[in-house]
Amino acid sequence: MMLGDAASLVVGVLALWLGARLLVTGAARLASAAGVSALVVGLTVVAFGTSAPEIVVSTGAALEGRGGVAVGNVVGSNVFNLGVILGLVAVIAPFRVAEQLLRRDVLAMAASTVVAAAVLATAVVSRLEGAVLLLLLGAYLGALVVAVRNVGDSNATDGREAASHESADGASTAEVASGEVSVRFGLEVGRVVGGLALVIVGGRLLVDAAVGLALAAGVSEWVVGATVVAAGTSLPELVTSVVAARRGDTSIAAGNVVGSNVFNVLGVLGIAAAVRPLAVDPGVFLALAWLAVLTVFATAVLATGRRLTRLEGATLVAFGAGYWIVSIAG
Repeated sequence: MMLGDAASLVVGVLALWLGARLLVTGAARLASAAGVSALVVGLTVVAFGTSAPEIVVSTGAALEGRGGVAVGNVVGSNVFNLGVILGLVAVIAPFRVAEQLLRRDVLAMAASTVVAAAVLATAVVSRLEGAVLLLLLGAYLGALVVAVRNVGDSNATDGREAASHESADGASTAEVASGEVSVRFGLEVGRVVGGLALVIVGGRLLVDAAVGLALAAGVSEWVVGATVVAAGTSLPELVTSVVAARRGDTSIAAGNVVGSNVFNVLGVLGIAAAVRPLAVDPGVFLALAWLAVLTVFATAVLATGRRLTRLEGATLVAFGAGYWIVSIAG
């Protein structure tokens, strides 16, 4: 039985990874074609796309009455994001955040962590609290849309002025280009749909296998959710951020981590609680303390624009790994 669950766990993680890659790539290309900046894509499309596994896993766990897996996945994923992923980004390419947009979202991440602590402190996340979290997510997205629109107005104006100078001879070329764009659009939509399907299947396999292994090994569902499941659903964030860092796109890498953490707390936890009230395992308080320390450190570095060094990155990775050791040992 354990061998079958272990095989299902591996298949589930691989499906999540491949599905999220397809989903993020397709969504990012669609957003880029719409004229959205790389940073905004990192904060929204990429961040939310890589959080798709968390949505599927936590919502599925909530429907099955496994609140420990649902909540542990959210908190554990955020610890993994800030500790391991942000740390690895700094180790690969030390960076300083200069964009005001990202600084604002770092503060939003810190605020969402405070909200999570307040909600989880009662040991039960109700449907009403889930609805409130989703409303806060809507407000955050609304503020981001307004900021993006303000930044994009000048670009749109420049584009219209350039378009007004096109010659009639370019009409046929434009028609051909339009056809090519339509084909690419269809391919990217197919990529997004296929990726989403893999994420859903992989998420189901991951939860079932993790719960089976937990029961067989005598480990609580909370520990499995906060470690194995959390790391598995965070693989898309890990791959995306590391690839972006290696390419020198540290703003996208950092934006992916920040945006994912905001979405995990407000979106994933909100959806899961709205589907079914979640019972909180006592282990969440230690995990929240761990997350609070990481969030304070990340906020202090990113929001102030100070350089995140390789040594600090290595410290973050060690702290993230320490969370696993403490959680399993406890």
